Amino acid sequence: MTSSSTSDATVHPYTREMAMIHQVFRRESRLLAELVQDVRPTDTARSRILAEHWRQYAIGLHAHHTGEDEMLWPVLLPHLDLDAEQVLAMEAQHRELDHGIAEVQRLMDRWQAQALPEDRDELVEALRRHHRQLCAHLDEEERQVMPLVALHVNEEQWHAVGERGLAETPRNRLMIALGAILEDTSPEERREFLARLPLPARVLWRLLGQRQYRRETDRIRGRRTTA
Repeated sequence: MTSSSTSDATVHPYTREMAMIHQVFRRESRLLAELVQDVRPTDTARSRILAEHWRQYAIGLHAHHTGEDEMLWPVLLPHLDLDAEQVLAMEAQHRELDHGIAEVQRLMDRWQAQALPEDRDELVEALRRHHRQLCAHLDEEERQVMPLVALHVNEEQWHAVGERGLAETPRNRLMIALGAILEDTSPEERREFLARLPLPARVLWRLLGQRQYRRETDRIRGRRTTA
């Protein structure tokens, strides 16, 4: 297996796939701040739902960043000279994000217990800070690092990163994860992404997954479930 050439970097789906996954974290981090802000004082039933959603989000983001740190950057760095600074910056930003996530978790635990308005407002500010910090990191990664991945990481190595992420996703949440990725995609991106999945996964998505994801988003976002 040889590395991708410069010429096929323009058609290789690396950066498009990564941007689709990043969009999940952009959207959910933004929505979490908005949804927490809307919770009525002492509505602990709602605060528990959103606290669990935050937990699932944080687990997914940690797994995503750990996969890059452990499986993607070590493959990429030997190919780089001055550009290595950009990859090392990604690792440092992951650590900085961890501090913000820990702060949100502390405030989330406190708010979840009683859903007091003063706790809610402090939590919302922390969630907004996390969202801004995360988006700045993801923007920089897509702009500066993913083009290097397209040049220097071959298909087998890229596939291994994806398999790592898949293995860390609980089986009962695979369709929810797929729905989260597909939610904001264009029709072209959706067709391409689904075409790369095994046939059984595509069938499961059509028969059960779409309805499962709709129920999940209705529950989290406070809409009535009609499915």
